[in-house]
Amino acid sequence: MSSFITVHDLHFAYPNYVTALRGVNLKIDKGEFVAIMGENGAGKTTLVKHFNGLLKPKSGYVKVDGLDTKDTTVAELSKRVGYVFQNPLYQLFSETVEKEIALGLSGMNLSESEKARRIDEVLIELGVEKFRNRHPLMLSEGERRRVAIASVLVMNPEVIVLDEPTLALDFLEKKRLSGVLTRLHKEGRAIILVTHDVEFAFDLSERIVTMSNGKILADGPKEKVINDKMLFSAAGLVEPQLFQLARNLQAMGVNVSDFSVEGLSTKFIEYSGKVERK
Repeated sequence: MSSFITVHDLHFAYPNYVTALRGVNLKIDKGEFVAIMGENGAGKTTLVKHFNGLLKPKSGYVKVDGLDTKDTTVAELSKRVGYVFQNPLYQLFSETVEKEIALGLSGMNLSESEKARRIDEVLIELGVEKFRNRHPLMLSEGERRRVAIASVLVMNPEVIVLDEPTLALDFLEKKRLSGVLTRLHKEGRAIILVTHDVEFAFDLSERIVTMSNGKILADGPKEKVINDKMLFSAAGLVEPQLFQLARNLQAMGVNVSDFSVEGLSTKFIEYSGKVERK
């Protein structure tokens, strides 16, 4: 069975002759939760823009659900791969939040009641229902980002790509987004995060791809990738504090299998209690 997204020997250079991708090979299956990470200019955004046809390969190919992106329109690919831009201003065009979210449903064969249901559901889930009749440009950056995410989620694509989704989000907004992405993943959708937020990526993703200078440096289960200090550092990334805590606990003989905040906190409390009782 072929992967939902297949990238083969992908090369890409911008018109100013800046080479952004150098022979990238990558496969992503339905239902995966993947974080693509690396320093600025590594090629992350250029890569994911090929997934819905915003960019076309200079050489090599990208296939999505069996479709060669060179021969497929952005509109057709967007039904399969939803893309949330790093800057939400690039995808907000309507005069109200509700109309902005409804825009993505305009070309879909849905009843008016189903469209209304989807809009109401996503407004509530992203916490932007109170802005329904507001102009998106009148909102804060974090609120605009949530509206942009809602405008993609309402279409129920098989794959959801989010480029730096936690920028300008506060703790509660990030927690809300985390819950939404967790639900979508449990429903079988593939989630692709492009992010510098190591803790957010590590908490949610199952697989981490690191990039540098237009190439993939590492690709594998998150614990394995992040445990390779040299490769992780080569991608311009800093090991999360949670993982440092896990290392310390393991060095003290504590068996750590859950790397979440709750899991590590529980292990730390258990260890502290044992030390106090000695």
